[in-house]
Amino acid sequence: MSAAVIPFLDLKKINDRFRDRIDESVNGILDSGWYILGSRVAAFEKDFAAYCGTGECVGVGNGLDALDLILNAYGIGPGDEVIVPSNTFIASVLAISANGATPVFVEPDPATFTIDPARLEVAITERTRAVMAVHLYGQVCDMASINAVAEKYGLKVIEDAAQAHGALFQGKRAGNLGDAAAFSFYPGKNLGAMGDGGAVTTNDAELAARIRGLGNYGSSQKYVHEAKGRNSRLDELQAAVLSVKLPFLDLDNAHRRRIASRYRSRVTNPAIQLPAEVHGAEGHVYHLFVIRSKNRDGLQQYLSEKGIQTLIHYPTAIHRQGAYREFDEADLPLAEQLAAEVLSLPMSPVLSLDDADRVAAALNAWRG
Repeated sequence: MSAAVIPFLDLKKINDRFRDRIDESVNGILDSGWYILGSRVAAFEKDFAAYCGTGECVGVGNGLDALDLILNAYGIGPGDEVIVPSNTFIASVLAISANGATPVFVEPDPATFTIDPARLEVAITERTRAVMAVHLYGQVCDMASINAVAEKYGLKVIEDAAQAHGALFQGKRAGNLGDAAAFSFYPGKNLGAMGDGGAVTTNDAELAARIRGLGNYGSSQKYVHEAKGRNSRLDELQAAVLSVKLPFLDLDNAHRRRIASRYRSRVTNPAIQLPAEVHGAEGHVYHLFVIRSKNRDGLQQYLSEKGIQTLIHYPTAIHRQGAYREFDEADLPLAEQLAAEVLSLPMSPVLSLDDADRVAAALNAWRG
């Protein structure tokens, strides 16, 4: 009998742990008859701000909207530049483009996959308005270095924390390490809803008020529209789900770190490069555990034959996407190399240590 398939991510199993609590909370919303901008959203915003250590949290429709609204609220637009890592999910860059600003790509540290602070200063021009620090795969960027450069040049620091719920840097959580931060609550995130959702955290009350208004049709008072806004609001149902799951986030992240430790201690194949933990294991929350291999496609096929599901985050560098063909000639070799070599292993708060050991054993037996 063949061994059971190890799923990359089992969302049903993750959410089944909270089924009774979610049922109770959702039934309460049904009984209330209030579905938008109600008490559940307000309660989650308060709790998530406290969790991140910020004074403000604004629930929005999704993570892309969170980034988009931050840039909009800062007045960043045509003629402005925003520095962004060349190795990230496309949403980071789409938010810049949506506001008419120009993305300026900076290569990552190949060991950590996050933006390389040593490359920041040379990318700054008189048009630069902000640095977008993407905490990729669950590891916080070197925020001390990034903030020092930003302060020197008077730039805003925007955290893309869509993959870093609960991650730490020097004792502070992601979401409280720059001027404003964007979170996604897409179902597969460390803190995931059961649909789309997002949030902005900040210590700037005026910025939070602008974002709240922009996401509510540009209105802070019904039928009075101070700005050209849009509809981007976290709904009561998703807020209720998130409120149920938030108290368990640290426990889930701790299990992710145990899985990561298992991979690290058992994978010894020299043909496989493990991810670095430059800021310490206590800070990385392992939304993804991403390895590198010169024969990535062969390795992925081999693992599939062994019943181990994997994914690639991300197979095509942004400057090679059709949507950004204007950057097709950009010299970004590290982003292209990572796109060709990265492979994400199974990782979740319900993955067993035995299954992690099976993945490690398969990796060690590979001769690609």
